[in-house]
Amino acid sequence: QVQLVESGGGLAQPGGSLRLSCAASGFTFSDSPMSWARHVPGSKWIEWVSGIYSFGGKTYYQDSVEGRFTISRDDAKNMLFLQMNDLKPEDTGLYYCVKAWGLEGPRGQGTQVTVSS
Repeated sequence: QVQLVESGGGLAQPGGSLRLSCAASGFTFSDSPMSWARHVPGSKWIEWVSGIYSFGGKTYYQDSVEGRFTISRDDAKNMLFLQMNDLKPEDTGLYYCVKAWGLEGPRGQGTQVTVSS
């Protein structure tokens, strides 16, 4: 079955960086578009943060993270990454790896990112 395990979250200061990782198994990773999503405190919704097509093609970034976050994948290792630079307090949330282009797919348990001074 599909398994997605996120890691790399933690506490960062505003302006700092974190790199999230997602270890995927149970499906042909290289064939699958993948995404990062987040649930921010106080929101009812999960937001689509970034996506990447299979074979490292087309990418998507939410406007608020464009230019600060970079999504990448290592198909040989079945890994998805999100490099997050210039972090802002509003980036605080629970970040999920999603097996989809968008939000409609299996996701992991999430990794918490807290941006605070």
